Amino acid sequence: MNERVLALVERVVQSSSREQPADAVLRAELKREQNLVPELSRRTVDAVFAYYRWWGWLESEPPTATTTMRERVVHALALQTRYETHPECFPAAELIAKVVPPWVEKHLSVTLPWARALQNQPPLWLRTRPEHRQDLASRLGDCRIPPDSALAGALEYTGDRDLFCTAEFHEGAFEVQDLSSQIVGLVSDPKPGECWWDACAGEGGKLLHLSTLMENRGLIWGSDRAAWRLQRLKRRAARAQVFNYRLAPWNGGPKLPTKTKFDGILVDAPCSGLGTWHRNPHARWTTTEQDVSELAEVQKQLLCCAAPALKPGGKLVYAVCTLTRAETIEVTEALSQACPDLKPLPLLNPLRPKEPASPQLWLGAEEGGNGMFIAAWRNK
Repeated sequence: MNERVLALVERVVQSSSREQPADAVLRAELKREQNLVPELSRRTVDAVFAYYRWWGWLESEPPTATTTMRERVVHALALQTRYETHPECFPAAELIAKVVPPWVEKHLSVTLPWARALQNQPPLWLRTRPEHRQDLASRLGDCRIPPDSALAGALEYTGDRDLFCTAEFHEGAFEVQDLSSQIVGLVSDPKPGECWWDACAGEGGKLLHLSTLMENRGLIWGSDRAAWRLQRLKRRAARAQVFNYRLAPWNGGPKLPTKTKFDGILVDAPCSGLGTWHRNPHARWTTTEQDVSELAEVQKQLLCCAAPALKPGGKLVYAVCTLTRAETIEVTEALSQACPDLKPLPLLNPLRPKEPASPQLWLGAEEGGNGMFIAAWRNK
């Protein structure tokens, strides 16, 4: 391992905490580094993520006076290499016991496929317009087109270029967007000319997808409690040449950002993020059981406050990148009791189109994207 990379990884790990997530510290450190070639940047990222991916193993070993942070990093990298070449060397019981904190077992079943997915390098997904996908794949190179016809805009990038520096990115030819997040847009199924509200728009990934599905026609309201996220959304929308939207802050309470009634509302709610733990392994060890219970209450409030803005016959879509019972099934049950005029809407899984529709859609990391839960209702 390169000495400079090891020193950089040490700084990132030592500076990371619940208040300062490792991915944010990593971005800041890489930005400060002078003349770090892309190959070393990539190896630094891989090493930091490997350290937290195998943290459960590192912590289970008896400490010794000679165990330094650097030795722990090197050991984590060795575990990652061993897993990628000989996964059978890691017994199922050991994976399940060490891959996540013990409290997780109380909130969902830690299955072997999920445990294995958490220890694999996650794929990088792009979203483009379906008619441009083949051309974009040829221009970027190192791309895989998924066989599912329903995922016509999805593209997996397998190379090691910095895509944010490519001409195609600056032209707005694609967005970096996880496969499960793309499925949220497809399940929402907005139509050209409709009026939609992305109630927790963040930096706009799903809003931009809704606009593409609506052929840039109709209107989308986007809101978020953080003004800086909405500013980033504006910049992304300009690059993607998306113009059919309006933005307004919303704190999630009963006072809505507009009196408009909507054909569809997407509540992509803040959550504990367990479904992203293969991409963000540091979060496995900083997320708490209390986060789950507190965020479940936030999700219920968001849905109950947003629902009255639906038109008759309008569609409400709820999505979270987590799999805990408190933030999925229990939230949908609470909404059904609070809003009896909302009728559960059966959903088809684009990854498994032959399966019957279900009012609850579960997407797992083992399928290639983030773990995601989606539910929808029709306003009677």
